[in-house]
This record gives sequence, structure tokens and C-alpha cells, in this order.
Amino acid sequence: MTTVVLSGSLGSTAMMWDPQRAVLSGFEVVDVEHPGHGDAPVGDGRTIDALAARVLAAVDGPFSFVGLSLGGALGMRIAADHPERVERLVLACTAAQFGDPLQWRERAATVRAEGLEVIADAILARWFTPSFGSVEPYRRMLVSIDQEGYARCCEALAGWTGEGIERIQAPTLVVAGADDPTVTPEVAAELSERIPGARLAVLDDAAHLANVERPDEFNRLLEEHLR
Repeated sequence: MTTVVLSGSLGSTAMMWDPQRAVLSGFEVVDVEHPGHGDAPVGDGRTIDALAARVLAAVDGPFSFVGLSLGGALGMRIAADHPERVERLVLACTAAQFGDPLQWRERAATVRAEGLEVIADAILARWFTPSFGSVEPYRRMLVSIDQEGYARCCEALAGWTGEGIERIQAPTLVVAGADDPTVTPEVAAELSERIPGARLAVLDDAAHLANVERPDEFNRLLEEHLR
């Protein structure tokens, strides 16, 4: 049975992939939580390389990788550096660099000092469009994250530059949300152009957690690419 690794956004747990469970029922699914997210210990993952190494240690043999945002950065790092491990790659709402590194270091400092509640509304406004239904389950998910684990993942994003992604050999699907303020369709297009043979798909009426907001469209793309 083909293994599919799921790696989500900063501030999420494996719950964010619930809309994909049914379409992935024919695969062996491995959820890899970021440090301090879900039931994962905080550990010492302060770089994308370190977070990618955690994924490789958690999974045996080759696998397909589905990553969103921070998870997508891990997928790129693994696919570029360990091409023999990644059979197919899905990069959702992710980028070769997430804006100014200073903003991530400042967010890390804020969360360490004041916790996640103070940024929760701003994060949810970026995750979902205004027409999305109740965000309360996702608020609870977000504020459940260990604040030190979250801060260290912010520091990992600050150091991510996408170096070497032109080496990726795995068939790659890049998915963007048309209304994503974090990774705009233009940024996603730039990413797809850097990865040889990558295909780009843009989902209308979706922000950063496009897999949650437009699950039917996302799942169709996912199934087509992985099978």
C-alpha cells in the first residue's frame, strides 16, 4: 500500500486534514505533527532542515507527500535533498519564501510573551474567507498549540529560502487559494515555475487553508495526482 505523509500549516494539528480522510482511505496515511502541535513534543526543531529530518525519521521507505504552508516547505526540502524518498509531491498554499524573515521572528517573540490568543483572530482571517462557516473549531485547534513549539516553527520559517528546489524530481502539484493573503496565486505560480514539470491549480473562493474551505475541489486534485 502506498504511503502518503500529511504535513500541515503552522498552528494546525492533524485535524486540518479531516476533509481529506475519505479520499485517502486507500493509502497508508502518516500524519507528522510539527513540534508542540497536537501530541508532538516541542523538541528542538528551529530550522526547516531539522523539521524535515523529523519527517524522514518517522516514515520508512518511499512515500508521497502532501504539505500545506509550513508542511509544504518540509516537502520541498525532503524532495530536493532526498529524491529517492518522495514519489509524488503536493504543495498547497506554500512558497519558496514566506515574506520578510523579521515578521516571523517578531511573531515568535509575541507568542512567547503573550501566547496564541493574541494573534488568533488575525490568523483565522488569513486562513479562511469571510464566507466560510464557523471558525470556532479551528480557533480551538490553533490555541491548543504549545506556544514555544509555535515560536520555534516561526523561526524555522524565517530561515526558509527555498534553496535547491529546482532539484526536485518528483511529479509535483502546486495548489493555491485564489483569496489567500499569505501565498497569493502569483507567489504560487512563481513556485511552480521553479520546480521542473510542476502543475499549478488555483481554487476559487479559498484562502490559506484551501483544503478545508474547498474540500471537494482539493480532493479531486489530490486523488488525480496521487493515483
